Amino acid sequence: MSLDKDTVKNIAYLARIRVDEAQLEPLAGELSSILDWIEQLQELDTDGVEPMASVAAMDLPQRKDVVTDGNCQTAVLKNAPDGEDGFYTVPKVVE
Repeated sequence: MSLDKDTVKNIAYLARIRVDEAQLEPLAGELSSILDWIEQLQELDTDGVEPMASVAAMDLPQRKDVVTDGNCQTAVLKNAPDGEDGFYTVPKVVE
């Protein structure tokens, strides 16, 4: 795919990038070569290839999605300077 100067100028306008007039022609060549490379990638036969997120096959450990209270109330309250009835107690800030 070949891009001309007007197309590159329009792309730069849409991307809100200021490009000097002298740089439009070289930029058109670079963008055209990038698009040619993408067209080459589209020629690859990827039938039967499963999508992947990583090159290393791995299964992520999963747990059951169950709502719990964490079962560690006493351990958490050990960090509190003062606790009462299973809750933090703090000084009153509003009078």
